[in-house]
Amino acid sequence: MTEEKKPAANPMGTKPVMRLLLTMAVPPMISMFTTSMYNIVDSMYVSAMGEKALTAVSLVFPLQNIILSVAVGVGVGMNSLISRAVGAGRGEEADEVASQAMLAVLLHFVGFVLIGLFLAKPYLAMYTKDAEILGMSTTYGRIVMCASFGTLIYLVLEKIFQAEGIMYVPMGCQLVGAVVNIILDPIMIFGKFGCPKMGVAGAAIATVIGQIVSLVLIVMLYRRGGSQVKVRLEYMRFNGIIMGNIYKIAIPSTLVMCMPSILVSVLNGILTSASQVGVAAFGLYYKLQTFVYQPSSGLVQALRPIVGYNYGARNYKRMNETVRTGLLVVGVIMTVGTVLFLAVPGFILSFFHAQGELLTISTACLRIISTGFIISSVGVVLAGTFEALGIGKYSLTISLLRQMTVIPILAPIMVRIAGLNGIWVTFPLAEIAAAVVGGLLYRKVLRHLPGQNA
Repeated sequence: MTEEKKPAANPMGTKPVMRLLLTMAVPPMISMFTTSMYNIVDSMYVSAMGEKALTAVSLVFPLQNIILSVAVGVGVGMNSLISRAVGAGRGEEADEVASQAMLAVLLHFVGFVLIGLFLAKPYLAMYTKDAEILGMSTTYGRIVMCASFGTLIYLVLEKIFQAEGIMYVPMGCQLVGAVVNIILDPIMIFGKFGCPKMGVAGAAIATVIGQIVSLVLIVMLYRRGGSQVKVRLEYMRFNGIIMGNIYKIAIPSTLVMCMPSILVSVLNGILTSASQVGVAAFGLYYKLQTFVYQPSSGLVQALRPIVGYNYGARNYKRMNETVRTGLLVVGVIMTVGTVLFLAVPGFILSFFHAQGELLTISTACLRIISTGFIISSVGVVLAGTFEALGIGKYSLTISLLRQMTVIPILAPIMVRIAGLNGIWVTFPLAEIAAAVVGGLLYRKVLRHLPGQNA
């Protein structure tokens, strides 16, 4: 008599939490880190051209982040709908959703081209009166916006793969594109191997070529049957119902991702009135902090499904263990970042050719803001936890406290009291506020779990 074969237990409910979390986190951590590398590498090479060139690239960051935010937002909305359709065996519906998402990003691409051509210069002119900086930033901004199709289409295909649990394909494609960007940057910026010297424009062109290489690779793998979900031309006629369902999820996600763009724009306005060099210094900090926060965000991406699975399985003890483990791992990442920013800021900034006033201001910026890194672990992890539990308002509350309330309100006051250092102090204050509120909200969630003192 043969024994009936039992279905394998889901590892999200059985595998040791630390090992499970780290295993699932590696692909998104690498992907997010790679995405951040484009702007960082550009800045490293551009900084050799001087502070004005570095400031020009820094001013364009909000525009680049908006492109990324829209692409990820549409991708997340599509991902959610595809996952449910595939899980329910509705393959045709999944194809329709993917096709509508592709239509959406193509329409956004047209919008970004128009913004790049007609609105980029007026926007950038609000943050600098220097004609040379404005010229370089406008050139850089127009190139990345008019070639934004690489990022937009790539991220839709990436989320299609991820919706089916295929994580390593998009990660590999991104890595190849990043390597191409790193190779081309010095060649196109400084004019090597027969290539004309293009300066800031060369940095932008190298960036979009890297993005297009990633796109070509993922399209090739997609067309070879790497995914069961297909984008079909006949499904790309506008469908209001599907498009509405995508944007119900996409809009909140996009708004949260746009917060850094809004914050940077607000602070650039305040910094410009105090010190043009302060804009470049803050731009350097914002690029460097991605080395700390992007790996942390990748880990939170892995934490969400584990928390959601165990919450659904009513295994609240394991759910809480996952949150505590996430806090520990992110805390370690943040501690490493804090030590580096406090101990060797000069060495880090040397990669960006920071000297004189820029070095002095940037060093203070890195040291002061990094004092809030460790406490920010609480806000970062709990925001992801609340998303996994479907409590979006709690997650939004933490995000608003970290980026859109404390800093914009206090910065104009603190800059009058303590100059640029006063602005930097508002960052750890915001993280403390978010951690306190986030902790109280999480305790409230735990108290309402049925029959469990997690």
